[in-house]
Amino acid sequence: MAYKIPVSVLVVIHTADLQVLLIERADRAGFWQSVTGSVDAVDEPLENTAVREVGEETGIDARLYPLRNWYKQNQFEIFSRWSGRYAPGTTHNTEHVFSLEVPAPLPVTLAPKEHTQSIWLPWQAAAEKCFSWSNAAAIRELPERRLGNKSLNPTIE
Repeated sequence: MAYKIPVSVLVVIHTADLQVLLIERADRAGFWQSVTGSVDAVDEPLENTAVREVGEETGIDARLYPLRNWYKQNQFEIFSRWSGRYAPGTTHNTEHVFSLEVPAPLPVTLAPKEHTQSIWLPWQAAAEKCFSWSNAAAIRELPERRLGNKSLNPTIE
């Protein structure tokens, strides 16, 4: 078994008026999130991971829309229920935040083994629905990022 690499992307898909796409995890009912996924190789560019994961999880071709790397990282402890996917002793993941602006709420084709439902919500409602603190924080930051009021300097939280 190949272990997952503990480096991932979080891609908040949104419209100009800040409708946000959330998808529900198939392995955990009620766990709503944005697109997430790990790099396939240690040298895979993060932008490639983001484009691949958006396509796999939603059917949306991220190459057609503005994909923004926020140069923001979140470090978090891997939930025990998913720790077996990683090499023994791996306890934390580094997540890199992106946003993808689409022109309108788009139809979504879910990967049935990964997600069961999708919904477009206003950003405030989407942030409240997320199970992940880092996902909710990124959505809450979206209005500032969308308007260009926030520096895109690298930060670690």
